[in-house]
Amino acid sequence: MAPALLLLVLVLSVSSAPDASVAQSDIGYISAVISESGLAFAKDLLVERAIDSLIPLRLHDIEKSVHIPLIGWVHMRAANITLSSIDVSSSTVKPGESGIVIVASGATASLSFDWSYSYSSWLIPIEISDKGRAFVQVEGMEVGLTMTMDRKNGTLELAVAQCGCYMENLVITLDGGASWFYQGYMNKHKPIFCHVLFQFVYAFANHIQIAVEDAITQKIVEGAQKLDSLLQTLPKKIDVDKVSALNVTFVNDPILTNSSLELDIKGLFISSDKTYAHNYLHKMSKLSYTCYGEQKMLSISLDEAVLNSASVIYFQAGLLHWMVDKIPQQSLLNTASWKYLIPQLYKKYPNDDMVLNMSVTSPPDVWIISQKLGAVAFLDMTVIVLDGDARTPVACISMVVNVSGAVTISGNNLAGQVGLDDFTLSLKWSDVGKFHMSLIQGVVRVFLNTVFLPYVNLQLRQGFPLPIIKGFTLQNANILTTSSVMVVCSDLVFNKSISLFSSF
Repeated sequence: MAPALLLLVLVLSVSSAPDASVAQSDIGYISAVISESGLAFAKDLLVERAIDSLIPLRLHDIEKSVHIPLIGWVHMRAANITLSSIDVSSSTVKPGESGIVIVASGATASLSFDWSYSYSSWLIPIEISDKGRAFVQVEGMEVGLTMTMDRKNGTLELAVAQCGCYMENLVITLDGGASWFYQGYMNKHKPIFCHVLFQFVYAFANHIQIAVEDAITQKIVEGAQKLDSLLQTLPKKIDVDKVSALNVTFVNDPILTNSSLELDIKGLFISSDKTYAHNYLHKMSKLSYTCYGEQKMLSISLDEAVLNSASVIYFQAGLLHWMVDKIPQQSLLNTASWKYLIPQLYKKYPNDDMVLNMSVTSPPDVWIISQKLGAVAFLDMTVIVLDGDARTPVACISMVVNVSGAVTISGNNLAGQVGLDDFTLSLKWSDVGKFHMSLIQGVVRVFLNTVFLPYVNLQLRQGFPLPIIKGFTLQNANILTTSSVMVVCSDLVFNKSISLFSSF
């Protein structure tokens, strides 16, 4: 058996019993809901991969001695029993109180084996034996599986509650040896040796049926156990870059309805040294938003706290500042361009080049509202004059910058782009006299549009990964925003060239 989503479709079932040990502080900031169509997608994938893992299936040889009146003891043997194909005509997935039930019904299967028998009797003093090949067509096969899944130590624990296989009918066709003779005269004449064949088919049909049913059940249970082992190794973080990672530990109890499965994960950014941003964050809303009527397999709800945790981590890492020494209008980085805006600057440092030290002074505050996403950033822009080998700070301007924009999906990453809404300026300190902010507002706007925003958008275009298991890709994704929450609604595709057991 093999995994299907998540987190996402990986999770096909959950235990309905609550976990009393969950602390109230164990809050999830990202919620993933697998819809009815998502569960069906996962079920189809599981059935397909289960068949691939079963075929070919070699069974143990069967030997049996049967006493037949007038003949005596007949030794019968079926060897090299191999299940070569399974075809499932229909399958269903149904949530229930004990978990999720997956049923594959109306299935057919093909087997083959080598047959042989031998006997001797007082009627015929010599040993009689024959052998050949047999082909079995299984009809009306049904396989059922009930699984449960619990949260344990931040990951998922899978268990098989029930598993069984039932075959309605087996049709055995003999080939080789004198089978053509047996089958041609069996119904009309029924000689002694045909009676032996009747006994052979009767004796081995039941044994083969039981052997195949048990083998299929055992294989599925073994696959589920292997999947459970893999679930224990699910990563608890997804590395974004050298500075940050996304905490993807599972929190709270999974929620199972009659048509969906919801999983909550921590979802906050952490730094490489495991520093958390909890003190800066406040979850304002309940997650598990729907896709508002869109028939998608998966919806992922992200609280704005996720984005704010990224803001905190990068701020704490000291990455939200940079030196500006080149801009499209390079002349603006010379005191001559400021001659009439800040006269004392030009007077003290005539025709000297400048650099700008732009630093964010606190973590930018990210917000989400209906149809819109944005942020407020507080910056200090320190003007530094290059006077020979000396670097002299001459003034510092504080800014409050408001930006907003759109969020996009790039592969399995959440990316975006923002534009400038407005900004305000105030003089923090100056060594070149006081000057009115209105005089330099146009120049600062140029800096923001040509330096600050391109830098921000470069980072936003790279985005950060959504919690999707390797091998699965979002398809036809849409993004909805509401008060403090962003919802990604998407279908999924799976790369069949990737082994599900290596998809973690």
